[in-house]
Amino acid sequence: MGLFDRLKRGLEKTKQILRTDIRDLFRSGEILDEKLLGDFESRLIRTDMGVAAASRIISRLRQDHGGRTVDVEAIWKTVREELTALLRGQNDVRWDLTNPLSPLARATAGPTVVLVAGVNGVGKTTSIAKITNLLQKHGRRVVLAAGDTFRAAAVEQLSMWAQRLGCTIVRKESNSDPAAVAFEGAQKAVEISADYLIVDTAGRLQTQKNLMDELTKIRRVIQKVIPEAPHESLLVLDATTGQNGLSQAKSFSTAVQCTGLVLAKLDGTAKGGIAVAIRQELGIPVKYIGVGEQVDDLELFDPEGFVEALFSR
Repeated sequence: MGLFDRLKRGLEKTKQILRTDIRDLFRSGEILDEKLLGDFESRLIRTDMGVAAASRIISRLRQDHGGRTVDVEAIWKTVREELTALLRGQNDVRWDLTNPLSPLARATAGPTVVLVAGVNGVGKTTSIAKITNLLQKHGRRVVLAAGDTFRAAAVEQLSMWAQRLGCTIVRKESNSDPAAVAFEGAQKAVEISADYLIVDTAGRLQTQKNLMDELTKIRRVIQKVIPEAPHESLLVLDATTGQNGLSQAKSFSTAVQCTGLVLAKLDGTAKGGIAVAIRQELGIPVKYIGVGEQVDDLELFDPEGFVEALFSR
């Protein structure tokens, strides 16, 4: 199955809402009035894109098509254009689609440090493995730091991936200081001239202030070895969590100064509109999406491809 087909499958729930609702609501020959626009806005919000994004789309429809005879294809075109613009954000972010590493920042010298955060159960460890695999396939040398020391299973899982992928891992006993693991990981990355250091952190709820403070501490200790680190702070979000993901992103962004998102578990149960909501309200771009369970199932996020998959038949 190709990427486009996997993306279509992953967005099936959102696609059904959009495609079905547009067909049901907007019928050729009718007038696009405020009742129709209000109904459509409610259904857009059901995709988890949020009120702000839905309102922007409705405003554009009102401006371009309000009070006129419904042209379904023209309405589809407008919605697609607005969704793409929302996903790109104010800075009009565009990746080099021929280079899967293009969304990742790169240190001017020495190892590039990628700090990865997220709540429990979002697929963080698997996402780290996927990113590591992607980097190594493109000739980059990677060190992993197993900073989720609260759960022995998390360290073992990351160690298993490191062995499978053939990369260096720094780990300590359970309940060790996560900042100490990150510090040693930074030292190891410098010592062996690694291209990337990826630091795992303990899954946590955004309401746990002590754990959020710990993320800030991890940043500080890494900087003692690599002053400009971390160069990337990625938040892994479970695409099935919907609007709760926005609350997560707000809190984590404050703690680790998020530079991008990895949208994991993008399967048929997800509401893909959450990517729009976060981009619109926080200005944080989605950099990668998980489209399956295998280590190769990580793809660079392309707003046009994402929107096209939503509207494809």
